[in-house]
Amino acid sequence: MGDSGTGFWDDLLEYIDESRVVPVIGADLLRVEHEGRRVCLDLLIAQRLAARLDVSPGGLPEDDALNAVISRYIEAGGSREDIYVRLNKALKDAPLPVPPALRKIAEISHFNLFVTTTFDAVLEQAIGEVRGIGPAAVASIAYAPNDVQDLPAPMARLDRPTVFHLFGRLSAFPDYALTEEDLLEFFYALQSEERRPKKLFQELRNNHLLLIGNRFPDWLARFFIRLARGGRLSEPRERGSSEIVAYRVAGQDRNLVLFLKNFSKRTKVYTGGGAEEFVDELVERYRSRHPAAAPVPSTDLPARAQAGGAAAPGSPQPGSVFLSYAREDQEAVRKIRDALEAANVDVWFDEKRLEAGDEYTVKIRRQIKACSLFVPVISASTQARMEGFFRREWKWAADRAEDIAAGVPFILPACIDDTPDAGAEVPEVFLDMHWSRLPGGQVTPEFSGRIVKLIREYRKRERGVG
Repeated sequence: MGDSGTGFWDDLLEYIDESRVVPVIGADLLRVEHEGRRVCLDLLIAQRLAARLDVSPGGLPEDDALNAVISRYIEAGGSREDIYVRLNKALKDAPLPVPPALRKIAEISHFNLFVTTTFDAVLEQAIGEVRGIGPAAVASIAYAPNDVQDLPAPMARLDRPTVFHLFGRLSAFPDYALTEEDLLEFFYALQSEERRPKKLFQELRNNHLLLIGNRFPDWLARFFIRLARGGRLSEPRERGSSEIVAYRVAGQDRNLVLFLKNFSKRTKVYTGGGAEEFVDELVERYRSRHPAAAPVPSTDLPARAQAGGAAAPGSPQPGSVFLSYAREDQEAVRKIRDALEAANVDVWFDEKRLEAGDEYTVKIRRQIKACSLFVPVISASTQARMEGFFRREWKWAADRAEDIAAGVPFILPACIDDTPDAGAEVPEVFLDMHWSRLPGGQVTPEFSGRIVKLIREYRKRERGVG
C-alpha cells in the first residue's frame, strides 16, 4: 500500500508519458513563504477575510483557518451570504501569490487536464506563467450543484490546458464550497446522475488519479475515490486505473490506509513525505526522463490537444505519430487521428494543409525528423496527384528512414481504399513495408494496438531500457 520505490515511480512516469494521469490538486499543495515561514494560502485568505468581516484573526489553526473565521463570524450573528461577497472582493483587490509547488506541477507538459478542490485561480496562474501562454489561455471550468458545467470534450481532445474546479470557483455568489456545509452539498450533488459532470467523471474512471495535497478526512477520502471510480473499490477497474494518494492526513490515518489496502488494492499511499515532497520527487524524475523537454505552450501542443482546429507545428512530444496525407482525404484521416487519440497517442495532424512558406516547410521537416512514427496515408487521391506537399513529407520520411537501424519501425503505410501497393506512386521504401488497410479511415484494433506497442518500445529505447 505505502510505496515510493523505483517500480512505483517507473509505473507512474510511464502512465504520465501515455497521458493517462489526472492530477487532483488540494489546499496542502498551496504553500508559500510568508513572514519568514511556509504557510498554506488558506491562512492568508482567512486573514484577509477576517479583516473584511471584522473578526479576530488571533489563534487561527493553519489547516482550518478559513473555516474558523467563518464559524466565528456566523456565531457572532453574521450573514452567510455576506461572506462570499467580501471574500471575492478581498482576493480581487490583492491577487494571491503562486505557490512554488504548482509551478513545478505545471512543468509536466503531459498534464493537460487538472482537477482542483480549491476555489482560487492560482493553478491557472501557475500553468499560464510556466508554459508561457498567460492565465487567460488556460481553460477554467467551475462546477456548481445549481450550474452543472462539464468538460467540453474528452481529455485527449481538449484544445488547451484545462483546470476543473470540482467544488466551484471564487465568485460573489455562494456557488462554490467555502464552508463544510457547502462541501457536503457539493458531494451530495456529485453523486447524483443528473447533476454529475459526466465527461469529467468518465476521464476520472478511465485514467490514473494523483490525489496531491487534498485534506480529505478518512470518510471523505473513501467517498471521493468511490465517487470517481463509479463502482465498488474492490471490483476490477476499467483499463487497470489506479490512484496515488499524497497528502499528510492520508499517510497518518491508519484506518484509511488499512481500508484501502483491503478494499482498494489499486490505490497506493505515498509514504515518502507530504504533498510538496511528492511533487519535488515527481518533477525531478520527470525532468530526468525528459531532459530536453520544456513546458509546451498550448499553441504548440500536438493535434490531440487542438480540438477542431489546426495543429500548430511546434515541438512534438516523445512518442508522437505524424500523419501525412493529401488534402482530399482529410475526413478519413481525421477518423484515424481520433482513433489514435482515443488510445492516448500524441498525433500530429495539420488540418489546414498550408502548402506554402519557407518557415512552415522548415517546421514540418523538423516534425518529421523528431516524430517517433510516420504514417503516410495512401489512397486514390495520392495516386492521382503527381504533385503535392505530402510528397515532400514522404521524401523527408524516406530519407530519415535510411539513418534508422534495420528492424526499427518508423514508416507505417496506411491505405484508406483499395489502391494496390504494386505500382503505387510512393517512395520505394514504402513498397518494402506492410500496408495497413483502413477503409475510409476506420482504424482496426490491430493497427492502434501496434502503434501503442511501438511507441512504448520507442520510449524504452530512449530511456536506455533493455
